[in-house]
Amino acid sequence: MDPNPEIITRIDGRLDRLGLAAEEAEVAAGLKPGTIVALLRGDGALPRGQALRRLANALDVDEAFLLGLEPGDLIPPHMLEEPQGDLGLLAPDEEALLRHYRRLDVPARAAFGLVLARAAGPEPEPPATGRARRQPGAAGVSRPR
Repeated sequence: MDPNPEIITRIDGRLDRLGLAAEEAEVAAGLKPGTIVALLRGDGALPRGQALRRLANALDVDEAFLLGLEPGDLIPPHMLEEPQGDLGLLAPDEEALLRHYRRLDVPARAAFGLVLARAAGPEPEPPATGRARRQPGAAGVSRPR
C-alpha cells in the first residue's frame, strides 16, 4: 500500500512528538535503513504484517491510527499479510490453520479436507505436456487374447 499524505503526516507527526529521527524509528522497528525516509518523501510503500506492527509500536500508536482508520474499523487484510508469503513461507494465518489442523484426528482431517475442497472449488487442469499418453485398451494398442 502506497501511503497517502494523511499517513505520511501521521508518521511525521509521531516522529516529531517523540523526538525521534526517522533512522532511530527504523532501528526501533527493525526496518531496513531508508524505509521511513522513503515513506516521508512519498517514495516508499508502507510496511505490512509484523513490520507494520513494529513501526506502529516504535511510534507508540496502533496500526489503525497509523493507517488513519476510524475506531472500530478493521485493518485491511492485505496490510496484515506477511511479505514472506511471497517467499514460500507460511503467513501467520496459514500457520494458525495448520496448527489447528494438526490437532484433529484422522476422520476430522478427512472431513475438513472435503469441506475445504468444496469451498475452494475445482482444481485447475494441469497444463498439457504436449504428448498424450496412450491408455491401455485405447485404439491402436493390442491386447493379448
